[in-house]
Amino acid sequence: MIRGVHTMFYSSQAEELRAFLRDQLGFPCTDVGGGWLIFDLPEAEMGCHPAAAVEGQQSGAPYLSFYCDDLQQTLAELRARRTAGLGDVSDVGYGLATRFRVPGDFTVELYQPHYRQPKDAAVAARPADLAPAENR
Repeated sequence: MIRGVHTMFYSSQAEELRAFLRDQLGFPCTDVGGGWLIFDLPEAEMGCHPAAAVEGQQSGAPYLSFYCDDLQQTLAELRARRTAGLGDVSDVGYGLATRFRVPGDFTVELYQPHYRQPKDAAVAARPADLAPAENR
């Protein structure tokens, strides 16, 4: 059974990006040898959105967002760590969001969602043949 997802950045500044994720964003990590850090992320969601040429999204294009419970508090923490390049906050429909550049010269999003899902919503939404036996 699938129990997680492994995400990866390809970066022209991999060492700097690893340090940024560890020191600026505060993700705990394990050095699996040779300075290769594997980050332990707290939780994850995955959405599937239609690709729309007018929005600039190509089919198969990845999009990365980090989310938090309180965007203003998280931004204050990032500023205290001297995280550079934090953008303005705007309401983007699904939440309050900002974007910032990371080493390797690409942008990621940080948002506070307007939506909430119970932790067990994924199990409740599973087809019966995929749900664990105790949930059938």
